[in-house]
Amino acid sequence: MNKFVKLTSLSLLLFAVFLTTSCFKGEVSQAESIENTLISNAETDEIRVAQELIEKMPDAALGFNKLAVAYIKRARETGDFSLNNKAETAVKRALEIDENNFEANKIYTSLLLTLHRFSEALALGKSLQEKYPTDSFFYGVLTDANVELGNYDEALKNVQKMVDLRPDTASYSRVSHVRSLYGDSEGAIEAMTTAARIADPMDKEAQAWCLVRLGEEFFKIGSYDKAEKQFDDALKIFPNYYLALAAKGKALAANGDFENAVKFLQTAQDRVPLTETVIQLGDVYAKTGDAEKAAKQYELAEIIEKSAGSEDQRRLALLWADRDQNPDEALAIARREYETRQDIYAADILAWCLYKKGDFAEAQKIINEAMRLKTKDAQIFYHAGMIEKELGNKKAARGFLQKALELSPNFDILEAEKAKTALADI
Repeated sequence: MNKFVKLTSLSLLLFAVFLTTSCFKGEVSQAESIENTLISNAETDEIRVAQELIEKMPDAALGFNKLAVAYIKRARETGDFSLNNKAETAVKRALEIDENNFEANKIYTSLLLTLHRFSEALALGKSLQEKYPTDSFFYGVLTDANVELGNYDEALKNVQKMVDLRPDTASYSRVSHVRSLYGDSEGAIEAMTTAARIADPMDKEAQAWCLVRLGEEFFKIGSYDKAEKQFDDALKIFPNYYLALAAKGKALAANGDFENAVKFLQTAQDRVPLTETVIQLGDVYAKTGDAEKAAKQYELAEIIEKSAGSEDQRRLALLWADRDQNPDEALAIARREYETRQDIYAADILAWCLYKKGDFAEAQKIINEAMRLKTKDAQIFYHAGMIEKELGNKKAARGFLQKALELSPNFDILEAEKAKTALADI
């Protein structure tokens, strides 16, 4: 039995998670009306049914709830994250009609997570959990919000309560994520395998999402072939799924198949230009010597991040730090992120930006915070090794760099080469 999260029996449930959204997190204009919200160029039958219900019962929350859910589902499937803003407008209308509406409150808390408004999600989630103490959904909200804010002890308590109340796909996927954070890769893979197996067979996107997450756990420990198999299985279930296409491209690059990596990453980018996909494609171009195409990709990544309309730009800070660009701006973003969300990844990026600015002593202090859960993350170990090297701590530097490369030899096709060079110099 895993020491972090105990597991009980199984049941099925459709789930929604915010982890798929490295999203364009712009706010909905207050001037945008409900009527405009009902207009979408990505209409589905579910959206149209909800619209018809609103026309019939404009003063009932039911239709607006259904519309919000339809938009959220469509956003997950297509990567058109602007639909989440439309969902927020719809669910806010439902809450105006009935502020105590149970379903509307559930939808709204989930959306707050998706929109990366974690403190708001935590506050609302706590109040609703107190009101509905036996509903597992709200423990999921508390798990996600506490993870993103770095409150890991609280996240652990809540995910345990969630899986005890309702051991389904939603709870098992969170169990996997928490186990991974605590360095239990085997347990994370076990839990996500279960989540994928019991996912609603009618929800192809949910099944595919679980398989992508499972593949990512294999990737973290350097099992690139096993990771690729999960991504292939996801694409069989949900063809052209942008997350699976991008993940497969990354796995191909890690295995040195750069030609096919470009094909998959480009296809994923054409469907949904997520920052991570754009950067990964740029890295492949840089690795293969096409500096001009690489520069264009990195420029596109900057445009995406800057146009997101959010202060959540930690990936931009990491991009600049990796490329030795805009060190002051990168550090400012990293500090702001760390002050707002003291999770291990905010600490890791801040430490790396401090390292790039030459503040090695402060970088060492912060990188130790990033390693406080004993997470098996090659990037964090690499950063720790480079910081220790600059401080003259050769033994520690060697240990961290070796750990990074042994865990995942090609965790980043560019930074891994720097790790190998640094290790050889010690």
